[in-house]
Amino acid sequence: MTPQTDESPLVDDIAARIRARIMNGELAIGKPLRQAALATEFGVSRTPVREALRQLQNGGLIEMQPNRGAVVRVPAPWEVRQAYEVRAELEGMAARRAASRITERGLAALREHNAVLCEAVARAAGEGTGGGSTATRAANDCFHTVICEAADNPWLTRMIDRINESFPRNVSSLALAGDERHRQLNIREHEAVIEALAAHDADRADALMREHVISSGEYLTAWYERRSQTVFHG
Repeated sequence: MTPQTDESPLVDDIAARIRARIMNGELAIGKPLRQAALATEFGVSRTPVREALRQLQNGGLIEMQPNRGAVVRVPAPWEVRQAYEVRAELEGMAARRAASRITERGLAALREHNAVLCEAVARAAGEGTGGGSTATRAANDCFHTVICEAADNPWLTRMIDRINESFPRNVSSLALAGDERHRQLNIREHEAVIEALAAHDADRADALMREHVISSGEYLTAWYERRSQTVFHG
């Protein structure tokens, strides 16, 4: 029997790299993803590329089409809204649990991550730029991660992560990058959640987080709709 090798870290890495290129717009909606070309680019065999594409298909980022193979897909508006409805409930639960468990260190981390977002908005206003960057996307992602960790429920975290495989939180940051009003709103909503957590107000933390995620989902839906107008037809 041929010994099996564990290629999951390699598959995960390839999937993450393709996912990032889809999410930053480098790989246009509708663009075919050729296994041979990707294997050559990443310096691997087709097997891990095929598994990575299957992972992305399961996550809803690509679809298999007759005579074209794997292509980048755009979620339908109803898919985004439904996914974010579920995410809102889950992250609301995480905030509720975190309200009685989060430490001063955790609260400080939340304030630090939100400060990065605030500084980016101020800098963008001064420079007249969009304000999106790797640092701000990471800060937004880490803000939510800190709350999930404070909730101390691995099952809950895994369910949230599952949704984020299709709609990563950093995509919300990309969508917000070109709209100062919504970036400011995002920061204020974060601040309100921090205040509720600091006051150990579970009901308010839950409600605020659910409202925040639903709001992000509506904005993200509109962003995907705009991107769908630039579908690749090559």
